[in-house]
Amino acid sequence: MEISNSKYSRYYVDTEYNRNNGKVKTIYNDDLKVVSIVCDLIVHSHGEIVEKDNLIALEMKKAYRKVCEKENDKARLAALTKESYDGKTLPEYVCGYELGIYYEIDRKCSSIYIEYYTKGKILKSYMLNI
Repeated sequence: MEISNSKYSRYYVDTEYNRNNGKVKTIYNDDLKVVSIVCDLIVHSHGEIVEKDNLIALEMKKAYRKVCEKENDKARLAALTKESYDGKTLPEYVCGYELGIYYEIDRKCSSIYIEYYTKGKILKSYMLNI
């Protein structure tokens, strides 16, 4: 994999992964309830690089999925990219991802919709025609 030959070689790429230093990854939702999280793909250090454990969280959806599912993924990415992490100890609740990516593919329209999240907000969004 390309990551092993880069400056990020100490990071792992995991699919459907929900562990944080051996514990199930959790986050606060908008109602301040603690919920477990699973992202489609994440790049992180498995807790080995405490000062910057989490790099990328990616959520992928097919266009025909329910709007509430899409909104839940987007809300998760916003929460995951919030900066409430001191860089010295692993937080109890997951946060501090450098980048969140929402990726939605529409095969009927031959398009891909992408949103980038950072610091809890959408940084950029656009549509690609394929």
